[in-house]
Amino acid sequence: MPKPILIKGGSFSDERGLLLYNNDFDATEIKRMYIIKNKSPELIRGWQGHKIEQRWFSVICGEFLIKLLAVDNWESPSKDLEVMEFQISASNMSVLHVPAGYISSIQSTKENAKLLVMSDYLLGSIKDEYRYDIKYFEDIN
Repeated sequence: MPKPILIKGGSFSDERGLLLYNNDFDATEIKRMYIIKNKSPELIRGWQGHKIEQRWFSVICGEFLIKLLAVDNWESPSKDLEVMEFQISASNMSVLHVPAGYISSIQSTKENAKLLVMSDYLLGSIKDEYRYDIKYFEDIN
């Protein structure tokens, strides 16, 4: 199974202001996008993911902690899956690519943070959403 990767962005500033960029991110596969703004940093949005669909995450304001699990059994996943953690911020326009086969938990670490989510499938074009109670993987959160 492909591993999630962080596609690092960058920034440039001069007397005119700040430019954030990501010259290594290829958006060819993107079909739709939306923004997540959690109610508060205490809220953890998870566990949710996709067997087929890929996602790309980029923070546009603030910071987020995104935890990922590679699912071994979609009907009854093991409760001791290895967690991958990514702390991403709006400071450099990095993009986290999450291949198919992963579930995520998403937590903002600052008030009013916003996360851009991109997907390679249009809404409703496939039935591929898996959700697990946040307490299912209690030892991970």
